[in-house]
Amino acid sequence: MMRTQSDMKLRVYFGALVLLAFPGLALSWWNDDWSSRKQITLDASVTGADIRDNVADFPILVRLHTGNFSYFGELAEGGKDLRFMVDDKTPLKFHIEKFDAANEMALVWVKVPRIQSGASTDTFWMYYGNGSAVDGGDAGGTYDVNQALVFHFDDKNPTPQDATAYANHAAKSLAAAEPAGWIGAAAKFAAAGSIEVPASPSLALDPAKGWTFSAWIKIDQSQPEAYIFRAADGANALELLLRDATVVARYVQGGKTVETAPAPIQQPGQWRHVAVVLRPDKLELYVDGNKGGESPATAVAMNPTLTLGGTATGGFLAGFLDEVQISNTARGAEWIKLSARSQSLDFTIANFGQDESKGGAGGDSSFLVIVQSVTIDGWVVIGLTGVMFVVSLIVMVIKAIVISKVRKDNKAFLAAYEKLGPDGDPGQLDREESEDEKELAESEFLAAIAGKHDHFQSSPLYHLYHAGIGEVKKRMGSSAKPLTPEALNVIRVKLDSIVVRESQRLNSKMVLLTIAIAGGPFLGLLGTVVGVMITFAVIAATGDVNINSIAPGIAAALLATVAGLAVAIPALFAYNYLLTQIKDVVADMRVFSDEFLAMLSERVADRFREAA
Repeated sequence: MMRTQSDMKLRVYFGALVLLAFPGLALSWWNDDWSSRKQITLDASVTGADIRDNVADFPILVRLHTGNFSYFGELAEGGKDLRFMVDDKTPLKFHIEKFDAANEMALVWVKVPRIQSGASTDTFWMYYGNGSAVDGGDAGGTYDVNQALVFHFDDKNPTPQDATAYANHAAKSLAAAEPAGWIGAAAKFAAAGSIEVPASPSLALDPAKGWTFSAWIKIDQSQPEAYIFRAADGANALELLLRDATVVARYVQGGKTVETAPAPIQQPGQWRHVAVVLRPDKLELYVDGNKGGESPATAVAMNPTLTLGGTATGGFLAGFLDEVQISNTARGAEWIKLSARSQSLDFTIANFGQDESKGGAGGDSSFLVIVQSVTIDGWVVIGLTGVMFVVSLIVMVIKAIVISKVRKDNKAFLAAYEKLGPDGDPGQLDREESEDEKELAESEFLAAIAGKHDHFQSSPLYHLYHAGIGEVKKRMGSSAKPLTPEALNVIRVKLDSIVVRESQRLNSKMVLLTIAIAGGPFLGLLGTVVGVMITFAVIAATGDVNINSIAPGIAAALLATVAGLAVAIPALFAYNYLLTQIKDVVADMRVFSDEFLAMLSERVADRFREAA
């Protein structure tokens, strides 16, 4: 026996090591027709549902939105390709209450076979990504045999329809549909009408099994006494009443009335979960999953007619009801608590893992998760910043090439300019030079005037020299008459205009860099603000308020700011560098222009002295 136990332990340890070493063996892919899946973990520990007993065949609410699911575009129409699996062989029953692809949100009820008390290790998989799949939802199969009625409420159908297999639909409804309920749509009561459900064998009360009613309620104003719910059969009735700012459970049997102690409930604008449980020997009232009161009571058999929101004799409700559920058995306290917390926005029961693709293991990287969470408006902003980046990059490269060519040709021109003569003019050669040397200098002078120095065409200094010598030639002609001061003034204006035009040419398109520097961060900030607004709007619509739902949306929104900064920072560095280079070139032009004009002025003075 000792050896057998040791062998068993070794096998268990070996099996655990194999699963750790090869996690893909732990769960193979369910069906090759589905391209993606996502793991969902249920938290029943103190940080989640905090239940102390195991719960079986429980319908858990799965809220999908952009905060926890970024692939609505991959889902088939209406989400008909959604499937839920415990492993690669055991499918789970489910049905979709609401699917809104435009706003990227869905409400799905999944029947979980077992939730362990105090554990946070129960998991199942959500498969998706099969455009040819048929609808796999099964509303009736989502609930156990004791679930006799479930009203989700639908803003498109004025008469509530039962989601269970018993089809206990309402016979009449004077309640209005409210699209923005607690879980999808809700029923709105205006103190003037009710919802009536006829008697049914599935709704009958067995004294040995008990009976359970639960719902979400929102009351905006105090009311002396109004019926939230009433199940009546002759002189016997089970009731849930709103009395001022409290709720009271009441059981009437054979002329005898039993009430629980009032439990405070009214908080303006807030949804509260209420439940009434009639056990064989007592009546219990629950608020938000916690027991609010109880009284001894003896259950008797009933086949009741149900009324929501009032009675024919009055006591009509002014408020909202959502997710009405009735069981023909007395649900345990942990079931009630799990119902309240799993449907509440204040507790995180369902935690979502990373999305996995078939053939890929371990899910996506953090950056990929952020990218996948970016909304359409975010992509628009990122696209615009991308265009700005490309434009600014083109400007940077072209300007860098142009300035490099300018500086290179300036240097080459200055070297050639210095060879023309002491002042860059063949006419200023030393008078003792030979006639051949003068003719050579004259030929170089004529070549400069003719513009045959093509290798200097990128040099602004050459353009100044070419224009200056041209003006001198035009005014002197073939005669030896000196330049007048007026002519010198004209040449000065001509050279100044060239300096201005060359400066404008060098600075052209630089404004695109300033637009990228100033506009990129603001455009990114706009994308971030809009993304954050959308994230909070989705949270408000779905009611799922937790870090797992907020973080991806906020991170994706901040990606727009990162994109804006990625455009502005390189543009800022490049702009400052290029601007400094351009200023140096313009400074060289002004120095050359001044020196050239000074040379001409000196020559004018010399000629006048010679003439005198």
